[in-house]
Amino acid sequence: MRSFLRSVTVVIALIVGVLPAIAEENETAEDQTELRTGPVTGLPLPRFVSLKANEANVRRGPSTSHRIDWVFARRDMPLQVTAEYENWRRVVDRDGLGGWVHYIMLSGVRTVIIDTDMQPLYARQDESSPQEAILEAGVVARVEECTLNWCQLSTAGYKGWAPKSAIWGVGADEVLD
Repeated sequence: MRSFLRSVTVVIALIVGVLPAIAEENETAEDQTELRTGPVTGLPLPRFVSLKANEANVRRGPSTSHRIDWVFARRDMPLQVTAEYENWRRVVDRDGLGGWVHYIMLSGVRTVIIDTDMQPLYARQDESSPQEAILEAGVVARVEECTLNWCQLSTAGYKGWAPKSAIWGVGADEVLD
């Protein structure tokens, strides 16, 4: 009986010791879901950036000791930062694929990928205005400014407006000037 009570006491002590840690872990998880800014930069999360380099290793975790899962190989490609840890940013591309990239490989220059094939760039924020260019799906363009429904883009010497619904790399309610 005495060993049974001793075992029960040990189990209770373990549970009491573990519960505060579990509660703290849950509070941290809740805080992170409410946290709308990165703990390192203080910038909004999620946010869009672009790839600064021609190639960037995408790692499984936030350090060089983590395995490289693949390599992003398209300069100026828009990415979305979803998390920060020291000098590392967890990013995803338009297909939701991603991992951890060193911050030095990223730029605050805003770019988008054209999602709609043969997307016209209009002279104004109006589909009845003249077309400045027609872009194939997959073209990367630099963002000049965005209103609630349109973004002014530039690529290959052309400049014009495209509806947000035709691009990936800006938030639906994001306004840029």
